[in-house]
This record gives sequence, structure tokens and C-alpha cells, in this order.
Amino acid sequence: MPLDVEEYRIAQLYMIAKKSKLESEGEDSGVEIIKNEPYSDGPGGQGQYTDKLYHIAAHLPVWLRRFLPKSLSTIREEAWNAYPYSKNLICTPFMDRFSIEIESKYLYGGTKKENVFELGENELSERVVDIIDFVEDNSECSESENPLTYVSEKTKRGPLEKGWLESCEKDEVSGESSKKDFMCVYKICKVKFERWPIQYKVEQFIHDYIRKTLVLAHRQAWAWQDEWYGLTMEEIRQMERETQECLAKMMKGGD
Repeated sequence: MPLDVEEYRIAQLYMIAKKSKLESEGEDSGVEIIKNEPYSDGPGGQGQYTDKLYHIAAHLPVWLRRFLPKSLSTIREEAWNAYPYSKNLICTPFMDRFSIEIESKYLYGGTKKENVFELGENELSERVVDIIDFVEDNSECSESENPLTYVSEKTKRGPLEKGWLESCEKDEVSGESSKKDFMCVYKICKVKFERWPIQYKVEQFIHDYIRKTLVLAHRQAWAWQDEWYGLTMEEIRQMERETQECLAKMMKGGD
């Protein structure tokens, strides 16, 4: 992302809170925030812990709904945000053979750092590296969220051009880029779905879905910068509290 690491922290939290409201429609499609509180002794040391329930029945493909009981259409996500490190653990309360574990590190510079999670030889041999370019990815997006045309009124950033990533990485190598205007989110995603005969198909579907979600989320974080730019962490936490209250009402069928 062509952002400062600390800027990205605000952008990410704002984007998550806003998307939670936009994508919640009620009992079968929505987010419940069970907890959102600080922790002092956990992954990454100390940070903010969240516990959420996602009701996803309306978003599952037809072929998958045929295999899964209704109880598996609700998943739980625990997240430990010790920025610039975070960990997410996703599971379902009714199936111990399914889990998604995602670790993230938010680092200055481009995509060329090797083994930032210090994996052993066995994990490295199984790892598949996928560089996601939120500008050049071919996924559809609305015109207002298109990084090729979007210009921020507050920051005057944009539009971004195709090849922006390669250009920034060349400048990084030559020492011409500023350390404060270029960063990368490194993620390691581990998916487990131990249910024959659809294990591979479901695991691949989940990886593809995560990738698609990341592309869209980062396009929105970039295109919403006039909304989040200048916000403080105190204002973000207040927004999260208001979002939690709003979603609780929606899940109960309130206005």
C-alpha cells in the first residue's frame, strides 16, 4: 500500500468497522461483536482483542450449502491486534475439524522480504506465495473505489497507475523512495477443513475467498481515505463502540 504504516492502522480499523455495518442485513447475513477490549498478555504482547460471530448463510455457494448443516453457517473469529502484528483465528463452534488461522505483519517497504514469519523448512516447502496488487487485480470494483481513477481531496493522492508497485520497489532498492510512504501487509493463511470428500475443494474456495476479500478491502481502505484521514485512535475506538451497538440492534431485528 502507498501509505505510512501508522496511517494504515487507522485505515484498516475504520474499514473493518464500516464494512461490518454495510454487510450486515440481519439474522442470516451479519456480524455480531461479542467483545472488543484491550489485552495485556497474548499474541504479540499487548493489544486489542475482538470476538465476533459472522452469520454467512446468505453468502455461501449453493454447492456448499448442500453439504453443510445450518449450524455451520455461523463462524467465530477471535482477533488479537498488537499492531504492527495481528493474529486471527476463525472456527465454527460446531465443527472442530475446520479452522482458519491468519497472522499478519505490517512492515515498511515492498514485497521482497523473505520468511518474515520465520517458518521452518517443512512449512516453507508447503508455502505458496501470492502477491496481491490491489490496483492491478482484475476483480470488479465500483468506479468510486477504482484506484486507477480515485483522487483523494484531503491528501491529493491518486490516481494510481498500473505498475505502481514495481516502480515503488525499484525506488526502494535505489534509495529514492521515502520510508514513510510505502508499506506491505504480510499474511500467512492456514486453512483446515477435514471433511471428505470435499476437503480440497472447500479449502481452495476459502483461500480464493480470502484473496478476493483482501483485494476489495484494500481498495475500499484506499478509496475511503477522505473519511478516515486525520482520525485519532480515540475516535476509532468510539466508532467501534457505536458499530457494536448498531450491529446488536440489527441482529435483534431493531432499527
